[in-house]
Amino acid sequence: MGRHVWRTSAPLRGIVLLITHLSGTLPAFAQQDALPSPLTLEQALAIADEAHPERQIADASLAQAEARNRQVEAADDMQLSFTAALRAVEPSDNALFQSHNDSLARLNLSKQFYDFGRTARAEEAAAATLASREWQLREVRLQRRLDVMQRFFAVLLADLEYARDNEALSTAYIRFDRARNRQELGKVSDIELLELESLYQHSRRQMNLSKNKQRITRSQLAISLNRPLDLPGYLVAPEWEVESPGEDLEIWVERVLQENPRLRSLRAEVDAANKQLQASEAEDNPVLRGELEAANYQRKLGGRDPFTAALVFEMPLYSGRRVDAKAAEQRALVQQKQAELAVYELALRQQVLDIWMEFDQLRLQGEALQVTADYRDLYLDRSRTLYDLDMQTDLGDSMSKIADMQWQKAQNKFDSLLLLARLKALAGESLKEGAP
Repeated sequence: MGRHVWRTSAPLRGIVLLITHLSGTLPAFAQQDALPSPLTLEQALAIADEAHPERQIADASLAQAEARNRQVEAADDMQLSFTAALRAVEPSDNALFQSHNDSLARLNLSKQFYDFGRTARAEEAAAATLASREWQLREVRLQRRLDVMQRFFAVLLADLEYARDNEALSTAYIRFDRARNRQELGKVSDIELLELESLYQHSRRQMNLSKNKQRITRSQLAISLNRPLDLPGYLVAPEWEVESPGEDLEIWVERVLQENPRLRSLRAEVDAANKQLQASEAEDNPVLRGELEAANYQRKLGGRDPFTAALVFEMPLYSGRRVDAKAAEQRALVQQKQAELAVYELALRQQVLDIWMEFDQLRLQGEALQVTADYRDLYLDRSRTLYDLDMQTDLGDSMSKIADMQWQKAQNKFDSLLLLARLKALAGESLKEGAP
């Protein structure tokens, strides 16, 4: 399909301008730059990567995972604390120092050296969770672009549908108007006139539906682009050509199972759950840490040292069922994540097969539509010739059928482009400029 610019009626933008004028203060998205006009698919896909609530949710989840990762990494960092106390005491009669001032200042430095795997497993779990959130963000970005692409095509198809129904309405009205004139001459019966009027009214309703569809699809596209108050007016049909997947089905299945972002996210979640299970099981392991302390005391007592250094080995002897219960809970989570991974792997295999079969069906449909389109072109040329000779008056029907064929061919092409983009997105490939 060549490069075309589709337009809608002017009232669409007028409604938005009226809402903007009456609203006074607008939400944050209203302060964004206006959509380009005309709007190309490449521009729409670029906007899809900008701020959007779905993207912000994924960004927030990633930020939480990053914070958690830093928190776990800092669990065994060196700790330095300072304590100062102003204390007054009533000394014993046998005390050597009878001062009431028992104030002190203490500086303590401690560092955990080793906990026999607990911290290491927790760090690995946090890192795996962070990787999972990164893959989730990539999945959201791919889905956002696919959604924008689908909404963009829906607008183009709505415009073609409106053009088709408008052509049909014109033909129906001409026939009805001519019949009214002929009825006045007694050449058309009442029932024939009512039949033509019924067809005309049906065409009116259909065109009104198409007009509403133009408005609805533009609103859906604007919302998908996070510009709900900026309905796109002019859209440029992409010049992308439909390409064959080019590889065997099994090759695509293997690619998807290796590179699918959501699947890789689930694998990272399974890894994180396993590492967290190991960390939970290690909670009753010994801890080895070092401590340094410097202190200054107002009362000089024999048991008080100005400086101490210690290597501390701490062995938990009894923790009840706390560790076992926590490990059991984590073990169940591992099983749940493994099951979710297996379920999604099966679903992915079916998705790839469904897309592959549907793409093949669209290919055959496209070949059939091309044959029909060639027939319609020839029939239109004949209708024009006969119309010029006043031998037939079915030129309007031919024009309507040509418009309907253009809509069908565009739908076939857009569906094929979207299917190929979905297949590539399942394999983790982003939509590139100029290609699906």
